Amino acid sequence: MRFVDLSRELYHRTPTHPSHPPVITTVWGDHSEIKTAGNTKFTSKALFLSMSDHAGTHVDAPCHFDPTPGAASVDQVPLEDFYTGAVCLDLSHVPLKHQITVAEMEAALEASGASIEPRDTVLIHMGVNERLFGTPGYLHDFPGLHLDAVHWLADKKIVCFGVEAISPAPEGEPNFLAHMACAERGITHIECLWNLEAVVGQGRFTFIGFPLKIRGGTASPIRAVAMFDA
Repeated sequence: MRFVDLSRELYHRTPTHPSHPPVITTVWGDHSEIKTAGNTKFTSKALFLSMSDHAGTHVDAPCHFDPTPGAASVDQVPLEDFYTGAVCLDLSHVPLKHQITVAEMEAALEASGASIEPRDTVLIHMGVNERLFGTPGYLHDFPGLHLDAVHWLADKKIVCFGVEAISPAPEGEPNFLAHMACAERGITHIECLWNLEAVVGQGRFTFIGFPLKIRGGTASPIRAVAMFDA
């Protein structure tokens, strides 16, 4: 098997959505402190982390965007939803701030030579990291899905789709409409993916992205991985 890491690093001040708190990492203890246990002297190192459940590469839980009582938190979503068949579509040519249409999604699917099957995860490569990461525009100028494209994916009975950007649709109203459509259609999405250029055009693969078991979590960081048979 071959594994491709699709996750962003988590580090101090990792870029996050402006509505969420920053990622803070500090040294909790390091090897300069000598400790003792009986007659044994030793050192150890640990980090302190403070972050939103929406930090880094993460999956949104239904309760984040669905106000319905009983909407699932991330610890309540079945684990099989995070181990699925997958395909990555190439939309890296679309303009910044663009809302990707159904026609563009259909063309990208045809160009991929792959198919979208029920209960898949669909990853959408939009060239966000190459064009925007490390610049102020990363938080504001990303493209994303038009509302109709979200419904197009839901019509194909997927469980999840994923993007490199901090939101599934362009900033403002389109983003909130996309989140609301996920609630309406019973699907979710992954944000802040990395390295999608390594899997685009590679056909079907297995997607793995298990969340942390955060009680009541509205999202969770994941280690997103593409697994190929050879």
